[in-house]
Amino acid sequence: MPRILVVDDDPMVGATIEVLLQRQGFDVTLTDGGETGLAALEQQIFDAMLVDIFMPHMRGFESIRIFHERAPTIPLIAMSGYAFASSASPSPDFLRMALELGATRCLRKPFTPETLLTAIKECLDEATPVKDNKSP
Repeated sequence: MPRILVVDDDPMVGATIEVLLQRQGFDVTLTDGGETGLAALEQQIFDAMLVDIFMPHMRGFESIRIFHERAPTIPLIAMSGYAFASSASPSPDFLRMALELGATRCLRKPFTPETLLTAIKECLDEATPVKDNKSP
């Protein structure tokens, strides 16, 4: 059963993701911010991480950078629902920046359950070495 770390300061988003993943057979650890997420990462081994980009006490991309530094081999899916109030000026591409800091995939909130599950499956598939059929 794959273990997934979910780090999101919004309790409704975190709980929704937790229930969805548990129903799909994942073992989920839900944390409410960067500090608690990093503490969980120190105590357990995870197969993938879902990390919100913008959370209190960790500015912007600090969380993505730190989580990637602490566990560079664990696929990290960055999530963001951040939007600018003004549509007059082009907004920075936060999700692209997250990829540059080590995220494996990015999801823009709100996302569908199918989109989330596809991203997790792709990350897990890429992280799992494919066995060579010619091996004894």
